[in-house]
Amino acid sequence: MREKLQKIARHPATKKAFMDMKPKKTLWGILGVVLFFIAPEIVAYFYSVDIVRYAQNGLAMHPTTIEQYNYDMLIYLFKDGISWFNLGFGVVLLVWLFF
Repeated sequence: MREKLQKIARHPATKKAFMDMKPKKTLWGILGVVLFFIAPEIVAYFYSVDIVRYAQNGLAMHPTTIEQYNYDMLIYLFKDGISWFNLGFGVVLLVWLFF
């Protein structure tokens, strides 16, 4: 099994696919990684309690179905605070971007 996996990893098509997944070294590539992976976790670190409190207050006002769904999503996303996986993944992508 190990030999088979190494053979797949060394195959030129696999290497090409891996390089195609790599973010481009442009301003948009860097901003994309920062805005979609790192910035939300920084916001969650500092403001997760406030965001959850806001959503709970919104739910207390008997919102419409769509508003209720949005408040529930806010609570689901921010109730645990920071996601170390997303933050770590964003940092790994930034490191991969420059190497």
